Amino acid sequence: MKTPDDPRYRSMAAATLRVVPLDDLTLVYHRASGMTHLLAPPAPEILDALAAEPLTSAALLARLSDEFDLGDADPQALMARLEELVAAGLVERR
Repeated sequence: MKTPDDPRYRSMAAATLRVVPLDDLTLVYHRASGMTHLLAPPAPEILDALAAEPLTSAALLARLSDEFDLGDADPQALMARLEELVAAGLVERR
């Protein structure tokens, strides 16, 4: 059960985003706002992980840890990245 202090995050619908990898960076055009964002890792990986289903930050960290060698994954750093993506309009908090 979801609690107010345990929000779920989801990337915007794929139809609203145009994603173009550019070497080590990723260009994301958000059709709804008309804005283009230049993202560095791990932001594109976060968007990919949140595309399938809404996840809590803990579940997202677990998924990213399973897919990538994160070593000493920092939950606070992940929250900071999530809030940046929310502020940019690329991820929604539910």
